[in-house]
Amino acid sequence: MADQQEEEDLRLALRMSMQNSPPEPKRSKPEEAADSTTMMTPEDNRRLQRELMAAAAEKRLLTAAKSVPASASPLKSDSDGDLVKKEIEIEAKEVNAGNELSEEEAYQLFFMVFGSGVSKDILAQWSNQGIRFSPDPETSMILVQHEGGPCGVLAAIQAFVLKHLLFFPDELVKAAQSMPQNLSSCRLSKNQHAASNNLAAFTENAKTRALVISMGEILFLCGNNKRAVIATLSSIGNGLEGSEDSLKDVIIAHALGGLSIESASDLHKILRVDTYTTPASAFKRLEAMIPIFQSRMGALLFLISALLSRGLDCVQADRDDPSLPLVTAPFGHASQEIVNLLLCGQAVPNVFDGRMDLGGGMFLKGVSANAEVGFLTLLESLNFCKVGQNLKRPKWPIWVVGSESHYTVLFALDTAVQDENELEEKESQIRKAFDAQDQSGGGGFISVEGFHQVLRETNIRLPSEKLDSLCSSGFIVWSEFWQVILDLDKSLGGLKDSTGQMGRKVFDLYHFNGIAKSDLNCSQSNSGGETPIQRPRFTKLRVSVPPRWTPEEFMADVAVPSGSAGIEPSGKDAEVAKPEPSQHAPLVDCIRTRWPRAVCNWLGDPPSIV
Repeated sequence: MADQQEEEDLRLALRMSMQNSPPEPKRSKPEEAADSTTMMTPEDNRRLQRELMAAAAEKRLLTAAKSVPASASPLKSDSDGDLVKKEIEIEAKEVNAGNELSEEEAYQLFFMVFGSGVSKDILAQWSNQGIRFSPDPETSMILVQHEGGPCGVLAAIQAFVLKHLLFFPDELVKAAQSMPQNLSSCRLSKNQHAASNNLAAFTENAKTRALVISMGEILFLCGNNKRAVIATLSSIGNGLEGSEDSLKDVIIAHALGGLSIESASDLHKILRVDTYTTPASAFKRLEAMIPIFQSRMGALLFLISALLSRGLDCVQADRDDPSLPLVTAPFGHASQEIVNLLLCGQAVPNVFDGRMDLGGGMFLKGVSANAEVGFLTLLESLNFCKVGQNLKRPKWPIWVVGSESHYTVLFALDTAVQDENELEEKESQIRKAFDAQDQSGGGGFISVEGFHQVLRETNIRLPSEKLDSLCSSGFIVWSEFWQVILDLDKSLGGLKDSTGQMGRKVFDLYHFNGIAKSDLNCSQSNSGGETPIQRPRFTKLRVSVPPRWTPEEFMADVAVPSGSAGIEPSGKDAEVAKPEPSQHAPLVDCIRTRWPRAVCNWLGDPPSIV
């Protein structure tokens, strides 16, 4: 009863604080600022919240002190007041832990992100993009994007959300008193490597929890696993914590009414930043503040949180050219530095592994460690860059995909897609054993004695006639041995695939494009005919990857067995499994940077990366 009364007091006080300025409905675009005489200032709001929280804390602690029998407490009665006072002071400090961004930091942050000549259109793009899931049932796992610009932030968060939804679903149903701390290093066992293929089955609660956990994981990654800084609106403070959903809507609508970002001074006026050193505390704060991140300021607030978690000076030190804005002109897209910061925790501008020594003490900075989720780019297929193995082969089969102007997400449900082709692995093993016996200085031939050692190490059982033929000249040449291996069945240690697939690897990939597009396959009927539905684009691709030595003509002529991807297809999936000519779209070029010569097929509209 005391808790209910306390909550009622808080609600009443908050309603009274907004009597003179009725809350405005939510909107995605900033409108003209409300009359200053009818709106509380941020300082008024902060002062009111501090008083309310302190009063609530005092009431809670005094009630608790009275309810404890004297015999049950080792403390003397005359120290009870001191104890209560001390605990009130501690809670007050926690209430006041959030700080305004200093004027100097606000200016540094604004010019780091937007530069000096940013247009109002770009600022509006970044001030009107929430982190929200699609309302469409079939694409409900996708974070939907309304305008260009913040796609790099959304795609990176989407990649981590998929990691938790697909590969750690059990963690999402546990009581969320603390953020799981071992998810970044945990690997699934061999019998748990495939996620469910029912991508529309996740509840709203599971998706929200995955979003909160993902945001926290990214922020701690940026903070070198030591801290997470969470940026919210100073006019809200702690007002959302413990409030009902209807009251949260009122508070957020009031805070966003007339709010716009046009200069560094605006950031200084509106931002509140809180620093957390444990995942549990950060998770709790993110969970309470998730309505703010779902609001139109969400993507920008999260980017600011990531930059502050890394530290503004560290961000500038990560970059090759700190004078350029992180949001690129003229269209306001997220730079590679932003994407790398969110994926890897460092705002480096390049995608190769490690760093490149230019001489004279100058270096270009790349990605220093294997990433949780990866990155592929169309620019690599055009020979503009080279993505290193740290991003190309991440810990989980999920990749942010970059084009010239947009970021999307590619993923698999089965971690086995990351495994090497079985026959290519066998070839590497045989070649390594052969080269170890090569005493010709790289001439590509070995002695008969060395050849027998190779056969023993690689478990190759050659028919006697083949063995005699190869050894007849007194030395064995690699090219001749290789031809015999290609004609020798896998059961004997060779590379001939008796299934007729020649070691072709077949699997499914899925592609999300969060920006709403017309879906020609899903139309709504109206009096004038059928109108395509506007929703995020979701495409399932069947991918076939032959070993690197397979003749090109084989790739198009051999049918793909229906069950070769590990899941027996039916219905529409069975249609994808039919032997069809390979289809092409720019996404296929990105996929081929990861799996050379991959052949892709899909149903319906081609996947879009723009």
